[in-house]
Amino acid sequence: MQAEHLLSVGAELGEGPVWIDGALWFVDIKRNTVFRFDPATRDLANWPAPEHVGWVLPSAKGGLIAGLRSGPHRFLPESGTFERIAHIQADLPDNRLNDAAIDAGGRIWFGTMDNLEESETGKVFVLDNGAVHEAGLAAVTITNGPAISPCGSHVYHVDTLARKVIRHAITEDGMADAGTLFLDFNGEDRADWGYPDGAICDAEGGVWLGFYAGSTARRFAPDGTLTDEVRFPVSNVTKIALGGNDGRTAFATSARQGLSEEQLASQPLAGDLFTFRTAVPAAPPRKANT
Repeated sequence: MQAEHLLSVGAELGEGPVWIDGALWFVDIKRNTVFRFDPATRDLANWPAPEHVGWVLPSAKGGLIAGLRSGPHRFLPESGTFERIAHIQADLPDNRLNDAAIDAGGRIWFGTMDNLEESETGKVFVLDNGAVHEAGLAAVTITNGPAISPCGSHVYHVDTLARKVIRHAITEDGMADAGTLFLDFNGEDRADWGYPDGAICDAEGGVWLGFYAGSTARRFAPDGTLTDEVRFPVSNVTKIALGGNDGRTAFATSARQGLSEEQLASQPLAGDLFTFRTAVPAAPPRKANT
């Protein structure tokens, strides 16, 4: 399958797409910008963030929760304001928040990473009713996902540089167990697949991954079997979201970051938004309890 070009954005690091109430929200992390795209009208709105912003997610208590570089904030689009909820890893000024998902209890699972992509200082945290605790996972350089199974029983954690995805059971108190290896992309047959990036789960528990430096998005069944592969005209596919009227329209963000001048010249659509159709719809939407 080939993805179709949807919208010119030119994002340095497009990320965090999520379908909320009939529109697609996403961010450009490195340019500190939140976007809202309405496919029906093709209107694209944007808001400046005070720091690098990795994601926005809907809140049951109003507004959105935004993952700014220093920690989660409540974001009110009507006023464009960001109010801090918690400060994360204040002793690591080179770290930032990267990716996130909401579990069945309304908790936000989010990861941090070294913005220089060098040190193993990235951890996974859980935001639950305004309080933050560590999820109990080992530190890595770049965390991605987490993705939550549709029944809410498991979390999929992506260790991007190790090129692995680990599946963890979620305990009642919002922690992750030791986990088991779900996907490993280090074999010779997958050497040119790039790096697993953002992850989501669909209604059947399939796991969609964008592949940075791999020009693809792929879906894996709950048993790890590859079921779908979508090709892109750009190298850095960061994450997809499922939405639209029937939940079967996929939206994919991409990035210009790390591409040479020669690569950018050959990939004029790098950093733009793409779309394709899927057989399995989105999992039911969730809102944060914070």
